[in-house]
Amino acid sequence: MSDADVPAGAAAGGRVRRRRGVTGTRAWVAAVFLLPALVLLGALVVCPIGFSVYRSLFDASGNGFVGLGNYGQMFSDEAIRTALRNNVVWVVVAPAVSTALGLIFAVLTERVRWGTAFKLVVFMPMAISMLAAGIIFRLVYDQDPQRGVANAVWVGVHDAFAAPAPFPGAKPRPNADLRPSGGGSFTTASVVRAGSPVKLPLVAVRPEDVRDAQQAVAARERPGMVTGTAWLDFTRGGGGRPNAIDPGEKALAGLTVQAVRGGAVVASATTAADGTFALPAAKAVGARIRLPGADFAAAYNGVDWLGPALVTPAIIGSYVWMWAGFAMVLIAAGLAGVPRELLEAARVDGAGEWQVFRRITVPLLAPVLVVVLVTLMINVLKIFDLVYIIAPGSSLRSANVLALQLFQSSFGTDVNEGLGSAIAVFLLLLVLPVMYVNLRRLRKERRR
Repeated sequence: MSDADVPAGAAAGGRVRRRRGVTGTRAWVAAVFLLPALVLLGALVVCPIGFSVYRSLFDASGNGFVGLGNYGQMFSDEAIRTALRNNVVWVVVAPAVSTALGLIFAVLTERVRWGTAFKLVVFMPMAISMLAAGIIFRLVYDQDPQRGVANAVWVGVHDAFAAPAPFPGAKPRPNADLRPSGGGSFTTASVVRAGSPVKLPLVAVRPEDVRDAQQAVAARERPGMVTGTAWLDFTRGGGGRPNAIDPGEKALAGLTVQAVRGGAVVASATTAADGTFALPAAKAVGARIRLPGADFAAAYNGVDWLGPALVTPAIIGSYVWMWAGFAMVLIAAGLAGVPRELLEAARVDGAGEWQVFRRITVPLLAPVLVVVLVTLMINVLKIFDLVYIIAPGSSLRSANVLALQLFQSSFGTDVNEGLGSAIAVFLLLLVLPVMYVNLRRLRKERRR
């Protein structure tokens, strides 16, 4: 039988049966190769999801069916509500800031010769694990300015505009004439008399504050002036006399000394290098001498970055440090595909750099920006490592997020795998809309 005698439908059917895929591979061959991946996907993804949904319907023991009770408990628990609020902050702030910085870095590094080196430095944190980054930023945010870089910078800026107290923590010697007068200040119990030098003996001065201080000198009488001395009334090795200047006792220079009458300051002076000071007798006689609290205020110790109020923004800052490089690299790749003639034409037509950036560069990069933004949103919904490592125990509740709460509910002190499974399912439901948007975008791009 010739080919002409073969029915058209049969011939067509034969051609359909022999048809191959775009890659030239038969469907059953492709299925064989995909089978191992599908088995792994089912074992590692589908089965755990199904078990989590099933387990979320039972109580902590796994024997009592509670239906949607765990989901109701999830929204009534204060810790979980805090975690949910923090997740909202994370989703809104972290991806937006990381993407914005990545866009700025990608655009600006195109204009400098060392742009590649800058990109390498910015992208380098991506090579660090979340655990290592958490340890690094736990030290960066340390409260002690001697160890914490953030507070060292903050304290340096603060001290540049506000002089620190000369002798923080110092106080009058017991049985001296000075008495606490509120606000950390000390005032003499007796009033100033003409011809009687004022003695202001202090103790509890830090050794580093008087390391280079001079020997204290007893103030001499001066016509028309009230004089006095402020010194560290402490002799190394003991043997000194209380309320008297002994050899080797250090002068306290830079103290503010005020004459106060009726609650108002009538005269003021600063102690010299030898600890002496002088006030006009016309104003000081009959007044009391006060050492203001600013002389003894504790050194400014910076900001409590990991306190309950700032712990979440601080951790978001560490996340941005890690992921801004990721955003920059993807956006820079998209920027390389932007037609340069469009940018040059806009500049020739008189558009400024800001107009070119806002009206041409950003719209052309919109698909890439969406990819970066969606990827980071999915990433922050699962954030766990940084929060767990950076937040101290006292602030862990304030920094709580859903992934961390899932871990604590499932494996913490109050183990409740039913509640933990409910949180896991809820996290999955939060991620699904973002994934759906991403898939729709991918399909649209394929159609183009």
